[in-house]
Amino acid sequence: MSADTPRAFNASYLDYTLVGGIDERIQCPTLVCDAEEDMFFKGRPEQLYEHLACPRTRMMFTTEEGAGAHCHPGARRLSIARIYDWLDDTLAAGA
Repeated sequence: MSADTPRAFNASYLDYTLVGGIDERIQCPTLVCDAEEDMFFKGRPEQLYEHLACPRTRMMFTTEEGAGAHCHPGARRLSIARIYDWLDDTLAAGA
């Protein structure tokens, strides 16, 4: 992001967007993680998933699993294990 400070790095995210059809141009397999009780981006993962034209997977994390919050802080081991399993399967399929 070419940012010199942590604050500039965080501010650079404001310029990052998939608006204007960019999401439809993604070609690589894409994992979209969603949290049942996401308080920041509710509905956005589903919207992204629907716009993707590439091979895609939507992975839902639930409150019952302890992973229902944004970025799944209550179940880091679970979320990382599931994400790595997806990577293993996806990379093996492409080999």
